[in-house]
Amino acid sequence: MKTVELSVPPVVRELCDTLKKAGFQAYLVGGCVRDLIIGREPKDWDITTNANPEEIQKLFPETFYENTYGTVGVVTQSENPRLKVIEITPFRIEGEYSNARHPDEVKFSDNLSDDLKRRDFTINAIAYDPSTGELVDEHGGKEDLKRKVIATVGDPHERFEEDALRMLRAVRISAELDFAIDASAAAGISAQAAQLGKISRERVRDELIRVVMSPRPMQALYVAQKLGLLKYVIPELEEGIGCDQNQAHSFDVFEHLMRSLQHAADKEWALEIRLAAMLHDVGKPATRVRSDEKNDWTFHGHDVVSSRMTKKILANLKFPKETIEKVASLVRWHMFFSDPDVVTLSAVRRVIARVGTDSINDLLNLRVCDRIGTGRPKEHPFRLRKYMSMVDEALRDPVSVSMLKIDGSKIMELGEKPSPRIGWILHALLEEVLDDPRKNTEEYLENRTKELAKLDEKELKVLGEQGKDRKTEEDEAAVAELRKKHHVS
Repeated sequence: MKTVELSVPPVVRELCDTLKKAGFQAYLVGGCVRDLIIGREPKDWDITTNANPEEIQKLFPETFYENTYGTVGVVTQSENPRLKVIEITPFRIEGEYSNARHPDEVKFSDNLSDDLKRRDFTINAIAYDPSTGELVDEHGGKEDLKRKVIATVGDPHERFEEDALRMLRAVRISAELDFAIDASAAAGISAQAAQLGKISRERVRDELIRVVMSPRPMQALYVAQKLGLLKYVIPELEEGIGCDQNQAHSFDVFEHLMRSLQHAADKEWALEIRLAAMLHDVGKPATRVRSDEKNDWTFHGHDVVSSRMTKKILANLKFPKETIEKVASLVRWHMFFSDPDVVTLSAVRRVIARVGTDSINDLLNLRVCDRIGTGRPKEHPFRLRKYMSMVDEALRDPVSVSMLKIDGSKIMELGEKPSPRIGWILHALLEEVLDDPRKNTEEYLENRTKELAKLDEKELKVLGEQGKDRKTEEDEAAVAELRKKHHVS
């Protein structure tokens, strides 16, 4: 028997040893073994055994068992979040898959081979006994790791028919490891891509996040499109294929978005920036109009339409509301730093007020992705460096009501009674300060408050909500204009 020594954390070894001392078999299995063999740090650790769930739970002081597939979570004393919970699952034989996702029935087995042959890909079907160094590889997984190929265990059509999410997982793993998808597996995906439509949007979302956060999301999404999967993830992206842009762009909309996303990945930026880079021009195909005057394509209002579409896309994929709002906001304002005519210090303060001080640098980074995505090689030309300087300057100035040198309590001291009028006054004052930060003094704001307090309720409400609702009003007006002029639905 050929043995190897893989770097297994002591806490994982201890769990395996406990199982073996109780008379059971214990193997590491799946992605953690694959990663150990290729020298990659595993994200999680899975153990498989011939013990049943009840027997597993008896061996460890703190466990939980809340599923129908036999997996027991063992809580360890490790401070490492990747080792805090280790999953231990009995050898399994799975029944039919009627929903393209989960087996209708799971039976426990005493045979490791039964468990390995039910797994998705050969590189995930290698088991390792850390106490003896034995590797069990019955499906050629080690050879496929050497070849850097993702192949299914057995017939691809059967594997993907059992669990359609495996098709998207193949694309994701290829992006994470820079592996090719085996020709037979690729053919199986192409034949059964429509099955992905049966999978819950939450599951699809989770795989998409891992694709987007991988080192090679552009490669992955091109493969997903070629194999017919992308239309069941974000079909709106496919509308950009072949949608030529104006002379400022070297690529069609789809390639531009993919290159923008890839740059965000190359810079290792956060998920929200990557999502915004992937979607910032998704509304361009809907807004494209030929200009005879310019002899070129125009995309008036595409930022507004792209933001609306982004909200729908991410909501459909069940992203958290906070993520949806932030990404949609970045998409909505991504054109701001591309128009030198609007970038005054006052305008910078207003855009900071709209996207928030925590997101303004993300907006600048999105602008960098947008620029690189056009085919321009330079990240930070003079104009963008100037904008960054203006942002730094503007961040010293008030950009929200909370930064004013007056608050609701002071306004009540000046004679206002508790009512919505206080909020209107504050937002009216903020509008003035955004235009001229020098007005943010106690003396000016108190005197101006006294003047505003003399207005009747109708006048004050209109004045106060001008700033508060300006973003919504601008969006509604832009969409109405698009529908009128360009027939955008």
